Amino acid sequence: MGETGGEPEATARLQKLFEGHRLTPTQRRIAHCMVRRAADAPFLSSVELAELAGVSQPSVTRFAVALGFDGYPALRRHLRDVVPAAEAPAEDSYNEYQQAVQAEIDNLRHLASLLADPAPVARAGRLLAASRPLPVLGLRAATAQAAGFAYFARKVHPDVRLLDEGGTLLVDRIDAAVRAGASALLCFALPRHPREVVEALEYARGVGLTVVTVADSTFAPVARHSDILLPAAVGTGLAFDTACAPMLLGRVLLEAMCDALPDAQARLEEFDAKAAARGLFVE
Repeated sequence: MGETGGEPEATARLQKLFEGHRLTPTQRRIAHCMVRRAADAPFLSSVELAELAGVSQPSVTRFAVALGFDGYPALRRHLRDVVPAAEAPAEDSYNEYQQAVQAEIDNLRHLASLLADPAPVARAGRLLAASRPLPVLGLRAATAQAAGFAYFARKVHPDVRLLDEGGTLLVDRIDAAVRAGASALLCFALPRHPREVVEALEYARGVGLTVVTVADSTFAPVARHSDILLPAAVGTGLAFDTACAPMLLGRVLLEAMCDALPDAQARLEEFDAKAAARGLFVE
């Protein structure tokens, strides 16, 4: 569904409604779904919301009660009062593959609205640029996001360390980065959230690292262990989640980091010159 003019405001009001409540993982999934569908959330029945979030209908009722309402009808009435009005969603005529693409387009539009305030990303970029070395953590579903960031970051940052394997060595590698002078850690955290990622972030902050996290939602389990959390929703319409928005946010972070590295452009030009001399790429 396309973005309406009031969607950023609707998203902000929904997030404010959920703040301060201790939500279960299932309830966070429902909250995340409502934020992603901010424009049409007031029009969804409990059955429709349950289906979109991939939970049971009673879970939606318990979610409404957890927010302080008598039930889901009361929550929906509240949403219609506080969320800016939007046209009721039209019947979707796309097939399932097109729906998945449209959902990702909506996720990117939502990300664009969040980036209207560039300050959090700019601050994160400065922290990442200043950390020598820079550990980049991403396990399981987030491995590709972390590896992609690390690949490009190494072209402009002198010491990037990819942490893409869990197990007992993960803490050792965090300790080694701290001993070498690291001041910040970047984490990509996507569903399903591995327990060891949450534990690793808790440990990283305990040893003095500032944690910057790209996660699928502000309600993700890693939020309480992150100093800066930058949300970018994932698509859930296919058998496996799609992560276009987190990938793009990673590239935005790279740009912010380059802005904070005075020699970034010189490093890129040096790489291009060496690549041309080696005939590295087919022109």
